[in-house]
Amino acid sequence: MRMRGIIGIILLVNLKPTGSIGQTDAVIVVLLVCLFVMCFAWSWGPLGWLIPSETFPLETRTAGFSFAVSANMLFTFIIAQSFLSMLCKMQAGIFFFFAAWILVAGVFALYLMPETKGVPVDDMVERVWKQHWFWKSYMTEDDPDEDLKQRKLEMAASTSRS
Repeated sequence: MRMRGIIGIILLVNLKPTGSIGQTDAVIVVLLVCLFVMCFAWSWGPLGWLIPSETFPLETRTAGFSFAVSANMLFTFIIAQSFLSMLCKMQAGIFFFFAAWILVAGVFALYLMPETKGVPVDDMVERVWKQHWFWKSYMTEDDPDEDLKQRKLEMAASTSRS
């Protein structure tokens, strides 16, 4: 977030009404953007792949991971398509806009992402999601194994009647 704020301040102060900027400031901005991309690739970037692989329970992992990847690709496409238009309209403000979203993501991660260190995947629902202060209200008490057994019994009963 700081990197984007610094880039935004440099552009806000030094960007001329003609859309030009001094060569030294331009080099600094390009270096800061490259540094930001490098830092993102080492920190927030992999989380879109890491968090779904660690937090979805085995029963929903495939569907959850495919949804996470699809959402990641969709929003990447939307940002890529709108970035240049936003840059032209917002100029330096675009860096403050994305810095604000990084702040939102940080607050979300801090308060709503549960710690999964040392928790086996099999115990993720019971030990993480059902214990989390926020997400436990969305968890049901149903046992998926019992539901599966019940469905098998119902299927066996319906085929024996036929």
